[in-house]
Amino acid sequence: MSRNSGQEGGQPGRIGIGLELDATHLKILEVLRENGRISVAALAERVGISRANAYTRFEALRADGAIKRFTAEIDHVRAGLGITALIFVTVRQQMWRQFRAQLAQMPEVEYCAITTGQHDAMIQVRVTDVAAVHAMVTDRLANIPAVKATETVFILDEVLRRPYVLPSDRGPGRSSRRPPADPAAGSARSTGPARSAGPAGAAGPAGSTGAEVPLGMMRFVGAAEGRAQLQQDV
Repeated sequence: MSRNSGQEGGQPGRIGIGLELDATHLKILEVLRENGRISVAALAERVGISRANAYTRFEALRADGAIKRFTAEIDHVRAGLGITALIFVTVRQQMWRQFRAQLAQMPEVEYCAITTGQHDAMIQVRVTDVAAVHAMVTDRLANIPAVKATETVFILDEVLRRPYVLPSDRGPGRSSRRPPADPAAGSARSTGPARSAGPAGAAGPAGSTGAEVPLGMMRFVGAAEGRAQLQQDV
């Protein structure tokens, strides 16, 4: 954005509209994801609101902390950092403070997250060549007392990287739930024997014994069993 976008945001809720994100806020974030330097006038036109409304909402998003900052996205290969690796680290549990302090001194580290599972942390590094990764792991990480073990994975291709994702990316009316059964599909077999309804009230799978199938579980029916059941239904 072109108006004071480099300033730090204020306290949550200080500006404007209380900040329960609505569809208009999300649309503003969608537009800014494509072009963070867009003017307020162009933003208002894209979103379909007045310029004053766009400015008020933008400032409210910043003040609330929904927008943290504006930055540039670079081509790492063009910048000379063509090798990317993930380093999974097992940390000595009583030495987390030392691990964090040492990590902050490594300019190669682009990202670090605390994880569950076999390891305790994942570090993403960008360097000039494979030798630089080897030196970082064996000469630097290995010499940190807080580091108990490491496992390194090289990234061959970054298939997808978005600046950020939004709830509105799924589109209106889309849901992660399974769609309800088509009533027309069930009526085609209305002359066959009645089947027990499943947990959601839909018809049970072919060949079912009438017992309810728990949500999240499937019953696989062999081809011969399926054909026999179809013949019974006709």
